[in-house]
Amino acid sequence: MAQQKNNGGGQQEAGQLIQVRYDKLHELQENGKDPFRITKYDVTHHSAEIKNNFENLEGQEEAVAGRMMFKRVMGKASFCNIQDLQGRIQIYVARDEIGEESYKDFKKFDVGDILGIRGTVFKTKTGEISVHAKEVTLLSKSLQILPEKFHGLTDTDVRYRQRYVDLIMNEEVKDTFIKRSKVISSIRRYLDEQGFMEVETPMLVSNAGGASARPFETHFNALNEDLRLRISLELYLKRLIVGGMERVYEIGRVFRNEGLDTRHNPEFTLMELYQAYTDYNGMMDLTENLYRYVAKEVTGSEVLTYGEHTMDLSVPFERITMVDAVKKYAGVDFNEVHTTEEARKLADEHHIEYEERHGKGDILNLFFEEYVEEHLIQPTFVMDHPIEISPLTKMKPDNPDYVERFEFFMNGWEMANAYSELNDPEDQRRRFAAQEALLAAGDEEANHTDEDFLNALCIGMPPTGGIGFGIDRMVMMMTDSPAIRDVLLFPTMKTLGGKDQ
Repeated sequence: MAQQKNNGGGQQEAGQLIQVRYDKLHELQENGKDPFRITKYDVTHHSAEIKNNFENLEGQEEAVAGRMMFKRVMGKASFCNIQDLQGRIQIYVARDEIGEESYKDFKKFDVGDILGIRGTVFKTKTGEISVHAKEVTLLSKSLQILPEKFHGLTDTDVRYRQRYVDLIMNEEVKDTFIKRSKVISSIRRYLDEQGFMEVETPMLVSNAGGASARPFETHFNALNEDLRLRISLELYLKRLIVGGMERVYEIGRVFRNEGLDTRHNPEFTLMELYQAYTDYNGMMDLTENLYRYVAKEVTGSEVLTYGEHTMDLSVPFERITMVDAVKKYAGVDFNEVHTTEEARKLADEHHIEYEERHGKGDILNLFFEEYVEEHLIQPTFVMDHPIEISPLTKMKPDNPDYVERFEFFMNGWEMANAYSELNDPEDQRRRFAAQEALLAAGDEEANHTDEDFLNALCIGMPPTGGIGFGIDRMVMMMTDSPAIRDVLLFPTMKTLGGKDQ
């Protein structure tokens, strides 16, 4: 139920109030006034449109519709307000205007009912823009009780499980998801203007590659085959680059069988793009320009505030190598570390835990996670990762221990991951073999060899830059939302009693 937790007496009272609503509905149906038989209602304006264009609409007859959120009956005249997509507007309902029978029906309507109002736009003596109703139509009967109006819907668990109630009761929640839509449309608009083509690739795959994550597994009965939900968009998009589609992107759901926290949900929205004939430097330029564009479109500013931090996107983003970042914040220079044994000794001295399979590059990354990430508040590109953690990335020509890769950080979070894409099929096969060895050693997040992808590389892939953006984290940043669940309309929740409640 939508209402907040209550004691036994409160639950009994709520049950009685709900029964009253059912009784009202049945009475309407018996009198031939069943609201659920109404199939459409012609709306001329939304609430904000009327308020913003009052000078042009004053005295005109218009039609609005929405959920009644407040009602005050005063004898022969009443006030209510209705809430639509754009906000709320006051309705003045007079018996002599709508008729005695309609007014009698109106007085029985409940907060939560959905109404259609046809009437004249006017301004009250107190200056509030309103609609003077000439006709009130009950479009849908609410049979449930909305949360108590002064305290709203505050139970976080209920908010996520019953997002439809959350959207009704908390205006800022609706604003967040309107901005989410603007983020995605802005990304599309920018990339389309840059000559990128939006495509769609499979979600059900035989080999879930392109990232280090555990996949969800399922069985396809028709072909009697085990399949996985994709963890990345990468390998299919690269196949399209091979096919000659030089600039492609996809915005879609990916699925990772991992834990839940403030920045992780097992299904989330990823955007990946690939551009032929460029490298990770080109991807840095694109990322910088795209983030500025989206921030300006969605928030109206190139300066973002998230919690206690202010991030300035108007200035050039910092670029620093992973080795230099670790040297800056941990005081350890991995340019002077030549063997895995030396790296492990440093890790022991700094109380950094590692696994037997970890080499020098893995340990460098552990140092980075421990000492550096939290400091990367302003927009920063961290470049040149160790080859051990980058199986799909081109080596740096002057240093084969590292690859042409960057991660984009803001607010101490990884916001994007990009490569100069590996297009050497022999090198890629060796990288897959190393991943298979990790799988055999118990690393459930390592990649399987993808023979068809290797065949595509043998056909020939041009030099290519690629990047993956976490859309949900981007929306969190643009809306100052504290948790990923706040920017997912229906986040993953533990089921209650065998089903969501």
